[in-house]
Amino acid sequence: MTPNRLTLRYLLPFLLLTGFIPEQTIRARFDEAEQQLRFMLQEMTERVPQPAAGKPARVSPRTIAADGSLQAVPARDWTSGFFPGELWYLYEYTGKEEWANEARTYTARLEREKTNGGTHDMGFKLYSSYGNGYRLTHDPAYRAVLIEAAKTLSTRFKPKAGIIRSWDHHQEVWQCPVIIDNMMNLELLFAATRLTGDSTFYHIAVTHARTTLKNHYRPDHSSYHVVDYDTLTGKVLKKNTHQGFSDESAWARGQAWGLYGYTVCYRETKDPAFLRQAEAIAQFMLNHPHMPADLVPYYDFDAPGIPKEPRDASAAAIMASALFELSTYVPNAPYRKKADQVMTSLAKSYASPKGQNHGFLLLHSTGAKTFERDVPLIYADYYYLEALLRAKKINGR
Repeated sequence: MTPNRLTLRYLLPFLLLTGFIPEQTIRARFDEAEQQLRFMLQEMTERVPQPAAGKPARVSPRTIAADGSLQAVPARDWTSGFFPGELWYLYEYTGKEEWANEARTYTARLEREKTNGGTHDMGFKLYSSYGNGYRLTHDPAYRAVLIEAAKTLSTRFKPKAGIIRSWDHHQEVWQCPVIIDNMMNLELLFAATRLTGDSTFYHIAVTHARTTLKNHYRPDHSSYHVVDYDTLTGKVLKKNTHQGFSDESAWARGQAWGLYGYTVCYRETKDPAFLRQAEAIAQFMLNHPHMPADLVPYYDFDAPGIPKEPRDASAAAIMASALFELSTYVPNAPYRKKADQVMTSLAKSYASPKGQNHGFLLLHSTGAKTFERDVPLIYADYYYLEALLRAKKINGR
């Protein structure tokens, strides 16, 4: 046995106890991801049919359908940016042009979305794809797309209410719905201010974050999913859920969106109120009596059938990625250790076997109470790779 292997053998119990992810493990996880994503690229080529006349092309994988087939989505789908984002993350870790070329190909398929003013999902679609692409390549064409996308997102800002409108659908239910997910689109606006010097984007993002902090959160620091506004007066009309168990329950992925979003807001503003909120959400999630020992939550913390309810690996991956960043702002808190524990659980019990599941990395995610239950989801994979990269960067400090 070589000295390195001998050292690792005796360190392993300590690593498992502390949850710390060693560099060798991160490298192994990325090696596995490379194999799976090569398989997924092949599946996208061979199993996604050409669109019928007049129908949009399906440009990115999302999940596995009930019949076992690969479900791909058009550019307008809110999840379309995560697969190109994964490809950029593989390029970032490996430095291989193979991944940069694939990332450019899949990113380019989304460009037209920069002027799609009918959705708030500009950050999900274009910051995960073009944002990562610009960060890694400084391609001026990517910069232009990001600025245009931020301008488009800004058209959905409602000054009287102080929020960015989320959905245009279900007009018979809500006048102006805002979902907690929208916190994830603010990073695009912060980036646009850095890229242009125009503080308008920054002020819209901060206003939305403050209004959401005021109206979305309960005294225990859990979040409602949907808050409906009167855009003329700013009055809150109702508070509901669309994907969680009930209006008053704590939908797990919604809590993770908030944790991630307020961590980003603190990074960009250094406003201590945003840091306090991120920490409060982290405490709610990590200390909740229904949080399982492996730190991969049920799809809703208040789902009545726990422990037989489906888990949500996507919520866990988002939470882990946010906790890694949060740990750099509050180094004496246990956030790094908890994030490492989540990632260890995901790799051990939620990872797809190589060469299976059309190339998805993680199994056992849940989109909502009524759909995409216990399936792979592309955004779980995206935040899983992001979290691994963040762990690596922290290791290198």
